[in-house]
Amino acid sequence: RQMCIRDRVSTQSTWGLLFRRLQMEIDLLHPDPVEEAKLHKLKRLVQSPNSYFLDVKCPGCDKVFVVFSHAQTVIKCHDCDQILCRPTGGKCKLERGVGFRKKQFQITLTLYNSFRLIFI
Repeated sequence: RQMCIRDRVSTQSTWGLLFRRLQMEIDLLHPDPVEEAKLHKLKRLVQSPNSYFLDVKCPGCDKVFVVFSHAQTVIKCHDCDQILCRPTGGKCKLERGVGFRKKQFQITLTLYNSFRLIFI
């Protein structure tokens, strides 16, 4: 059956009305980064872990160590035996005077890919 021009116009306007009524209050394709950070790691638009690696600097001997953010053991400096961080239920707690910086995710991903290439 062929549609006449009048039917096409009414169909298009009906879809336009439905689309306007069905618009959501939030944009699912471009979520707010602050709201995304509050969500559980598996419920985000792109799943990402809450953990990361830290460069921790010992205040006694100025040596830098790589520490996991959710470390489950006490981390001590190898040279001066000063405690750098203590475990808690989740993220580890850094001691006073200890300097740190968060490692970039891209470096970790590059190391993972090169590690994977070696053993495949």
